[in-house]
Amino acid sequence: MRNLPKCPKCSSEFTYEDGEIFICPECGHEWEKNALAEIDDVKVVKDANGNVLNDGDMITVIKDLKIKGSSNVVKVGTKVKIIRLVDGDHDIDCRIEGVGAMQLKSEFVKKVV
Repeated sequence: MRNLPKCPKCSSEFTYEDGEIFICPECGHEWEKNALAEIDDVKVVKDANGNVLNDGDMITVIKDLKIKGSSNVVKVGTKVKIIRLVDGDHDIDCRIEGVGAMQLKSEFVKKVV
């Protein structure tokens, strides 16, 4: 079975080929095969200083962050050893010692080099 791209409009996995185009049966979107070169699925996540973040990087928090639903605060300078990049509003998934699993926005961290 061939590996067909997901629909760029609705992200459906059930796309199919029809000659020189791909068609999504769920939303009806059609696009040309050569248009795939223009679609960039790779999301680049940058820290507050503009450095590109990758999975496994070490970061530092640059602003006191209140934890929703708690009276705890993640203080400035808190180091996070291993991060994982995810899709969504909060694009960093990590574990902070003393706090636990958290999701952070990349605009409030900087990469430790």
